[in-house]
Amino acid sequence: MHVTFYGAVREVTGSMHLVATQRDRVLLDCGLFQGRRKEAAEKNRVLPFDPGILTNVVLSHAHTDHSGRLPVVTKNGFKGRILCTRATKSACDYLLPDSASIQESDADYLNYKTLRAALTQPGNAAHTKRGAGMDLGEAKKLLKKGRHELNVDTIRDLMARLRLEVVKPLYTVPDAEKALTYFDPYPYQTTVDVGHQMTCTFYDAGHILGSAISMITARDNGKAVKLCFSGDLGRFDKPIINDPELVFSEADRDVDLLIMESTYGDRLHDTAADLKGQLAAVLDQTLQRGGTVLIPAFAFGRTQVLLYVLHELYNEKRLPRVPVYVDSPLAINLTRVFAEHPEVYDQDARTDFLSKGQNPFLFDPLRLVRSVEESMALNREDKPQIIIAASGMCEAGRILHHLRFKIHNERNTILIVGYMAENTLGRRIEELGLEYERSGRKGEAPLVRFFNKEYPLRARVAKIGGFSGHADKAEMLRFLKQSNLRIKKVALVHGEEGQALHFADTLRHEGFRVSVPRRGETVAVG
Repeated sequence: MHVTFYGAVREVTGSMHLVATQRDRVLLDCGLFQGRRKEAAEKNRVLPFDPGILTNVVLSHAHTDHSGRLPVVTKNGFKGRILCTRATKSACDYLLPDSASIQESDADYLNYKTLRAALTQPGNAAHTKRGAGMDLGEAKKLLKKGRHELNVDTIRDLMARLRLEVVKPLYTVPDAEKALTYFDPYPYQTTVDVGHQMTCTFYDAGHILGSAISMITARDNGKAVKLCFSGDLGRFDKPIINDPELVFSEADRDVDLLIMESTYGDRLHDTAADLKGQLAAVLDQTLQRGGTVLIPAFAFGRTQVLLYVLHELYNEKRLPRVPVYVDSPLAINLTRVFAEHPEVYDQDARTDFLSKGQNPFLFDPLRLVRSVEESMALNREDKPQIIIAASGMCEAGRILHHLRFKIHNERNTILIVGYMAENTLGRRIEELGLEYERSGRKGEAPLVRFFNKEYPLRARVAKIGGFSGHADKAEMLRFLKQSNLRIKKVALVHGEEGQALHFADTLRHEGFRVSVPRRGETVAVG
């Protein structure tokens, strides 16, 4: 068996690793790279292999940095199955079409900008009698339906007539819907064939609903070679879902290579027990000064944990009497997926909510915002409130519009509750905002650029690390040392280079054989 590391190698997003035997090639994850627009487009559009060579795909969980390129595979000659847990398939039913819709919208907007520039260029007589080029107002009127909707048909027609280069989406909604027909979901701890004399068994990774540790076993001439892929490893003692599995079946204990994430290889989170207290403190401070608490959150996983903890605060009468908004149709749909899979809840969720007939994610002050019109109205409200909106790294979605209206007001708080990848708007807000707070907010507020404009970051920036869905350094060590696995070698992925290298040094001191592979590197297993 050989493994080639293609994605989330010395970086965090774009998880993808190819497992090859003499007869089969099985892909572990097929995720989107997230970062600078041009770099992300280049990395995402070109696969490093022909999808037709793949036997099957094993998907660790539904987050798009692990699943988001599956439609690229299935529309380009893939004939196998996508194996995952049942909850992962339920989540992908929403996540993949949503990802496709974003790809289409981004492409339409970039084409609009290209065409608008061409039409307003002096000397362009394409749509003016005077041959002097349109003014900006004329171009917008031609290319838009009202203020917010693009006239896509007109844009495509004019771009063809003017022979302008058209940006195409990575994949479309029909492509995503086609990809979903390849999914083949299974319960945890069910062994399934993924190739010739090659099997996979899923164990609970404790990261998000349905996340799995994938145990791959290949047999050749009576010898078994075992590869374990952690996917994203979750935290211990967090709300809703179970802890990462520590007890593996006897047949799966001897691991030749563990491919393990290292997102927080040099960091420790706040304890999960502190979450409620820290969140309550941020809410109280902000709402008492008449501000809004604005929380960028991943639609799948982080939003539901926030709702769960807010519900606990509400039941304990510690939640201020202000409205709580979830402004994300995707997050609302995925919260329903959580509600449909109580079989993977931990005992606390069963005792505190299910046994009392309560939905963990619904409580009285909660308001669900679906329509664009409702979201726009919410943007303009200037009163104490709590808003949870996607995307989690502030790269797209409704969170950007809330930031546009709220970022300049020092009464408000932008609360960071998750990982912000390098070169994302969320990372810039986190770093600039926390540095400004550490300086005592002295001098001019730092400037943050988005929507082609600079905004002063006067809003308070706070961070609660305990909400992370990723295990920290101590929790990853706990998994390695307290699980019953006997591990020959570890390969660290899914971590920025500094985090991965630091954790590798930590593991070497603990007696593990460990490497940090580079993109495209191939290693032998067994």
